[in-house]
Amino acid sequence: MDYENEIRQLKAKISSYEKIILETAAPIIPSIVENTILVPISGHTSQNRFNLIRTRVLDYIGDHRDTVCAVFDFTGVDHYEVEELDFNILTHEIEQLNNSLKLMGVRPIFVGFNPRIVREVVHAGLHMKIEAYVNFKSSLAVLLKESGTSLQCFK
Repeated sequence: MDYENEIRQLKAKISSYEKIILETAAPIIPSIVENTILVPISGHTSQNRFNLIRTRVLDYIGDHRDTVCAVFDFTGVDHYEVEELDFNILTHEIEQLNNSLKLMGVRPIFVGFNPRIVREVVHAGLHMKIEAYVNFKSSLAVLLKESGTSLQCFK
């Protein structure tokens, strides 16, 4: 058996899996609201993950200059997945994301923070100047109202 060849093949597999993980770790979904994207965030959060999210979103916006709003949905993040990440760091990363988008001329909106995360951030005395809504549906309702657009459901 050729162990060196097997090791090369395994390294190639690992590399392809790492690419898949990176692509799925920060999906960017065009919204039903024109020029708006949705970035669902779920699972484990870390500084590296936030750096990846920020990089992917900024690159996307650079390629899609008509993007005017980005909605970050934290509904899929529970407090257990944040506990490893200091709430000061979480706040800092959200502020970095917020400020980066504003510099690009894009309106950042954050939705879906769970009550425990909100309590911990407030209890720690941390302050964030962000636009936030309870869920994605609420943010869409605001964006649709502002744009004078409505959605009609068909039966």
